[in-house]
Order: sequence, then structure tokens, then C-alpha cells
Amino acid sequence: MDYNGIFQAAIDRLHDEGRYRVFIDILRNKGNFPNARCFHGHNGPRPITVWCSNDYLGMGQHDVVIAAMEEALHDVGAGSGGTRNIGGNTHLHVDLEAELADLHGKEGALLFTSGYVSNEAALSTLGKLLPGCVIFSDELNHASMIAGIRNSGCEKRIFRHNDLEHLEQLLMEVEPDAPKLIAFESVYSMDGDVAPIAAICDLADKYGALTYLDEVHAVGMYGARGGGISERDGVAHRVTLIEGTLGKAFGVMGGYVTADRNIIDCIRSYAPGFIFTTSLSPVLAAGALASVRHLKGSSVERDAQQAAAARLKAKMRGAGLPVMESVTHIVPLMVGDPVKAKQISDILLAEYGVYVQPINFPTVPRGTERLRFTPGPFHTEAMMDDLVRGLVEIWNRLELDLAA
Repeated sequence: MDYNGIFQAAIDRLHDEGRYRVFIDILRNKGNFPNARCFHGHNGPRPITVWCSNDYLGMGQHDVVIAAMEEALHDVGAGSGGTRNIGGNTHLHVDLEAELADLHGKEGALLFTSGYVSNEAALSTLGKLLPGCVIFSDELNHASMIAGIRNSGCEKRIFRHNDLEHLEQLLMEVEPDAPKLIAFESVYSMDGDVAPIAAICDLADKYGALTYLDEVHAVGMYGARGGGISERDGVAHRVTLIEGTLGKAFGVMGGYVTADRNIIDCIRSYAPGFIFTTSLSPVLAAGALASVRHLKGSSVERDAQQAAAARLKAKMRGAGLPVMESVTHIVPLMVGDPVKAKQISDILLAEYGVYVQPINFPTVPRGTERLRFTPGPFHTEAMMDDLVRGLVEIWNRLELDLAA
């Protein structure tokens, strides 16, 4: 058996399809985000501007977060000592879970090492605990949600993206007494659109379904206290489970789910992804705790980020660039070809000192490849003007279409 040949062929396929992923080598500059140093493709670091970070609000650089992590490091040490079953509940974990439960108006919360793990563990466990459960999943759900649904062993029904009529049709086809769960996201990060949460909850009430809402691209970003779209729209109390991340707007690392006390206790007690995983470092928990508390009381970062996103969209539209319609902080620029998307990204980095990662299949459907920009509170008007000028020049160089 030519094992190496099989592996090489798999990599060659990615190259042939133009979607082989290259991760650039960078270091962010503390206190000077979105500026960073790039070590990719040349000797020594050179300055670049980061345009695609999920640290949407720059909280990973915030003084209050850094100070909390430094204090925890010197007070508690680096690691947690193992799983929570073995090493115990670090008190910072307990405090953070209480803050997260309060953020979403729920009785309890449970921390995981990442948003991926929280989705996979929670959904797979819920499905296994509900005999005969049918899970209804939006077609654009995260890969982690898809993995959790698959690992639950449940029957699944996929509804067209944000299509309430299709969802209701599927709900009607299932035995009325069967357990049901509707899994969806609030902000879909590749298109930048938003789910009709209240209307989905109406259908859940009508057909006796639980609801599972992934808010990873919305927590910290929306709502008076950063509770996400469900808080902004006043419907968090209607959602059974709300899942989020600590690695995007909160700027640190980790994932979590919130729900009533019994559901959280079930996931805590049955989910292998929680039981057998070393718990978050107390240093990370301390930083996340400081970030959540800060954003509960401060809208300055959210307001500045929304203003920056609106400015960049307007500048791109004004220059004739094919910016996709988005009602959120995500600014997707359509390319429609994986090779061209990678080429634009490479030119921006090499010639303009701009880092934005191309988004290709399977993250987005074939033929919808794009660049995804996430302007933050610290991207200046001058940075935006330089970016747009560079994009227009590259678009012309590669003979891509600009709007009239």
C-alpha cells in the first residue's frame, strides 16, 4: 500500500482546485491592533495591517483583559490541572459561567475549550438524550454544528437558509409527539446576514421543538450588554440553548453553552467533549471574564466597530467593488473563483502589506469564493482608503469586473 502516495494525491487535489490553504506567519503588536508583523515569505518581520481577524473589537489587546490574565498567571499559574472532574472547578471558571448565564438570561452555563467543541458536544449529547429526536438544521450552519448533529445519531432535516416556509413544511412532516430541535445561527459569518430568531421560536412553540442558537459571531457585538442578536431583538428568553465563543468579540479563547439548569447539568454529566478534556487555563478564563464584564458595561467598542463596517462598505460600493449586501459587521467581497481569490490575497500581502484570507470551498459553496473583511474600531479612514485603492488596482490588473 502506497500510503504516502494517497496522502500526496489528497494534497495535490487541493492545489489543482485552487483551494490549498496557506496560513501566514504573523505576530500581532500588543496595543497597536490591527497592526502586526509578518514573517511569511521573506527574511525577518515586516509591518502589515490585519483585515480579517475575528477579534472584532480588539479585546484581545485591551488593557483590562491583559491585566486580568497577568494577575491570574501570577496568582494561580499557567494550567488548570486537568479535567474539571479531576482537577476541580477553578473558581475563575465558576465566576465566568455565572457571568455568561447572566449575559443570556439563563440559569446555567458550561465552558468548553472552543466554540467548535461546545457545539459538537452539546448537540451530540442532546440528540442522544432525546429518544427519536429529529434535528432541523439551517443549511448554512457551522461545521461544528453539523458534526454535533451527525454524532448525535439523530434523524436530521436540513432547511433552506432562513426559509421559514421550508422549515415549517419539514416540521409538519414529523410525528407530532417526536422530540424536535431546531439548530441555527444568529449571524451567518460568510454572508453577514441574520436569522429571524423570533419567527423560528414561533415555529418551535407551534410544533413543540427545542431551539439551539449559535451566537458565536454576535456575542459581544450586539445587544445593550453584548448578549448577541437574541438580546438585541429581545428574544433570548424564548431560545432553549444559546451557544457562544470567547475567541471572537471577547478576544480570548473558549466556547460555552447556556440554558436552564437541568439541560446544562445533563451536558456536563454526559458530554465526552466536556468530561474528558482538560479545562481552560485559568489565565484564559480570567481574561474572558474581564472581557465579558467590560463589554456588559461598555458600548464604545461596539459602536466604533459598526461605524467602521459601514464606512468600509460605503467606500467599497463607491469604488465599484462587488461588496455583498450585509446587515452586520461582516464585509464580504465577492470574487467567485478560488484561484483569483488566492491571487488577490497574495498580492495584497506582498505588495500592499494587507492581510485578508481568501474564503473558499468548503467554507462557502463553489463559485462564491470571496474575501471577508472584518473592520474593527481601530481601522482608520486612511487604512480603508489605502485598502480600497489597492483592491481597485488589483481588480483592474486581473481584469475582474467592477460595477459601472
